[in-house]
Amino acid sequence: MFKGSIVAILTPFQNGRVDETALSKLIEFQIKNGTTGIVPCGTTGESPTLSTAEHERVIELCLKFTAKRIPVIAGTGSNSTEEAISLTRHAAQAGADAALIVSPYYNRPTQKGLYLHFKAIADAVDVPIILYNIAGRTGVNIEPAIIQKLANDCKNIIGVKEASGSLDQMANIRHLCGEKFILLSGDDALTLPLLSIGGAGVISVVANIVPKDVSDMVHAFEKGDPQKAQRLHEKLYPLIKAMFLETNPIPVKTAAGLMGLCQPDLRLPLCEMGEENLAKLKKALKDYGLMKTKSS
Repeated sequence: MFKGSIVAILTPFQNGRVDETALSKLIEFQIKNGTTGIVPCGTTGESPTLSTAEHERVIELCLKFTAKRIPVIAGTGSNSTEEAISLTRHAAQAGADAALIVSPYYNRPTQKGLYLHFKAIADAVDVPIILYNIAGRTGVNIEPAIIQKLANDCKNIIGVKEASGSLDQMANIRHLCGEKFILLSGDDALTLPLLSIGGAGVISVVANIVPKDVSDMVHAFEKGDPQKAQRLHEKLYPLIKAMFLETNPIPVKTAAGLMGLCQPDLRLPLCEMGEENLAKLKKALKDYGLMKTKSS
């Protein structure tokens, strides 16, 4: 159920508010182009600057707009265990198919603390949980042995979004947790390598703007056509790199704005791109065929 090209969807804003009409259009764009799941309120969805009411509303809207056509994996993590439990309970009650829970950030818990945090959440809810490991954002890595222990001790912890950047760590998780534990790429550039070691798919940033190509790449690999998957990976790679010219989701939201998918509005402390990087982004979009206007 949780495999293929899953998008970490943008949260569109207009005049300081969540743009519900634009969110509906973004979801339709994804479904029409082969996306197999929606993750609202993740890193790319600017969850740190959503109020609790907005966070809950965005999840409810994604469930409404998808209308059970594809799974919704609600981002419900926090550096507060109690808040994460509250957000996850809400998502479960609203009908989310699973919860994506990032490791606590800023407070830098020990490995024991990470285990206790995730176990407390898992014990408090029935919804399937996918861990989100991204030390570059949180300041702490969930070690493979802790992921294995959580998978063994908590029946509803079913997988991990791995954004450590380490294929060795991903392979170790696969080895320790087995093939039934869902291993998803949290790094678009490593999706194809991860698939080759038994990964189930990706929770993607770049799929916000090119959902069909990301979906086609994963699908080609699944159908036993690694050559096609490789060609699509090579096509996507320069665009993926452009998505990280500045802190995610600044470039991808800017790109979505340039493509007319939604307004490019960001919330402080995220801000508009610098001129030099904006020029690089426009060139990448033009080279990919996503902008018909000049990059000047």
